[in-house]
Amino acid sequence: MIAEYEDLDGLALAALVRAGEVSPLELVEEAIRRCETDGVALGAVVAPMYERARELARGPLPEGPFRGVPTLLKDLVSGAEGAPLQSGSRFLRGHVSSADSEIVRRYRAAGLVPVAKSATSEFGIVPTVETLAHGPCKNPWDPTRSAGGSSGGSGAAVAARIVPLASGSDGGGSIRIPASCCGLFGLKPTRGRTPLGPERAEGWQGFAVLHALTRSVRDSAALLDATCSPEHGAPYHPPPPARPYLAEVSTPPSRLRIAVTSKPMLGGQVHPDCAAALTSAAALLQDLGHHVDEAAPGVDGPAFSRAFFAVLCGEVAADIDEAARLTGRRPRASEFEFVTWTLGQIGRALGAADFVAAKRQLQHAALKVGPFFADYDVLVTPTLAQPPAPLGTLGPQGLSASLMKLLGRARAGGLLRRLMAYDPSADQVYAYLPWTPVFNVTGQPAMSVPLHWSPSGLPIGVHFVGRWGDEATLFRLAGELERARPWAGRRPPRLST
Repeated sequence: MIAEYEDLDGLALAALVRAGEVSPLELVEEAIRRCETDGVALGAVVAPMYERARELARGPLPEGPFRGVPTLLKDLVSGAEGAPLQSGSRFLRGHVSSADSEIVRRYRAAGLVPVAKSATSEFGIVPTVETLAHGPCKNPWDPTRSAGGSSGGSGAAVAARIVPLASGSDGGGSIRIPASCCGLFGLKPTRGRTPLGPERAEGWQGFAVLHALTRSVRDSAALLDATCSPEHGAPYHPPPPARPYLAEVSTPPSRLRIAVTSKPMLGGQVHPDCAAALTSAAALLQDLGHHVDEAAPGVDGPAFSRAFFAVLCGEVAADIDEAARLTGRRPRASEFEFVTWTLGQIGRALGAADFVAAKRQLQHAALKVGPFFADYDVLVTPTLAQPPAPLGTLGPQGLSASLMKLLGRARAGGLLRRLMAYDPSADQVYAYLPWTPVFNVTGQPAMSVPLHWSPSGLPIGVHFVGRWGDEATLFRLAGELERARPWAGRRPPRLST
C-alpha cells in the first residue's frame, strides 16, 4: 500500500514516478486493489482492464505530465482497444472496442494508464447511474444517494480515492452533476475543445464534450492541455489557448464582473442547502475583490426543455440503431432500460421537421444567452437545485413509469408525442438540473467547484459559466477559489482517518 496515494493528485503522483520514489506498476497495483474493494462496493467499476494496465506499466511509458498515473475510462464513447465498450446497456454486453478512440490515445500519450471502465447510465441519458446492466453507483459520501450521472462511476471512483482523475462526458451536465454530488472539480470545456473521433465528429448535435473529473484544479488543466489540440476533420474548434491552462491555475484573475442567480432557468425549486452554497460563494467572490451582481440571462424554460428533450429523443433513437449495427442484432425493448426504449420510440415518432425545429429553437435560445456575457465575465449558479438525490428517486415513478413502459412497447406514435410534451418525469429531471443543459446548448465552458457541504455532510457544488472559448478565466478563478477555500483535505466519512 502506498501511504501517500490517496492524498496526492495525478500530477503529484507523476512527480513521484519521475523522482524514482514509486514505479508506475506500484501505482497501478494500488489502483487495482482499490477497484476491487471500494470500486466494486460502490458500483463504480464495470469492466476491469487490469492485465493490459500491468503490461503497460511494466513497459516504456510516454514522458507525459501523468506518466504512470492510473485512471478510469467512462464506459461511454471512450473506447480502448480490446476493452469492453457497453455504454451502460445490457444490449451491448460483451461489445469490445477494436481501437482506441482519439481521446484515449491522447490520455495514453499523456502517460495515463487506464485500469478499468467506470459506470455510466445507459447511453448517458439520465443524471444518475442505476442501470439494470450493472446496478446502482453509490455516492461515497452517503451510499444511499446517487453519485450523479451520467459520469457517476468516474465521480464515485475519484471521490473514493480509487484514482486521482477519471474521464467523463457532458451532454447536459454529466461531468458537472457527479462533480457536485461527489465533492469534486468538474469542468465541461467549450464545444469542440476535445476530440470525439474517430467514431463521430460531434455528440448530441454538438452539446456533448469530453473531459474529466478530478480532485484538483491543476489536474483538470494539465489534462486539458494534453487533449485540446484540433482533431483533423472536426466540424469546428474553438480558438487555441494563449498559453497552457496549467499556467492559468496559479495566475490570479483580474477583478471579474460576476453575475449570480439562484433562479432556476428550467423550472423547479431550489433546496435551501443549494441556495446557501450560492450565497456563500458570492460572499467569497466579493471578499476576493470581484464585482458581484444578481443577474441572469433570460431563457424560455418550457420551450427550451421541450426542444432539448426532442433532440435527446432523436439521439437516443439513433443510439439504439447504432447499437444494433455494432452487434448485428435486432434491438428488443426487454434489453434496454424502459426509459431508454421509450425515449427512442418518441424519437422515431418525431418527424425530421420536428427535429430541425427543436434544434432551431435551441440555437435561438443560445443566441439570446450570448449577449449577457458582453456585460459579465462569469455567471454563477448552484450546480444542482437539490443535494445528491436518494437512489431510486430520479426517473419515472409510479403511474408515469407504467405509462412509459406501455407506450414504449406499443410504439404508439401520437401518444408518445404527447408524452414528450407533458411527461412529468422529464420535468422532475429538469428541476434537479435547471442550469447545466443550457450551457451545453450554448457551447460555453462551465465548471462545478466543490465549495460547500450541507449540514448533514453532503457535497454541494457551485456552477461557474464562462464566455465561449474562455476556459482560461475559469481556471484562474478556480485556482483562486481552491487556494481561498481548499477542499483537498475533505474525504468521505468512510475514508476519514
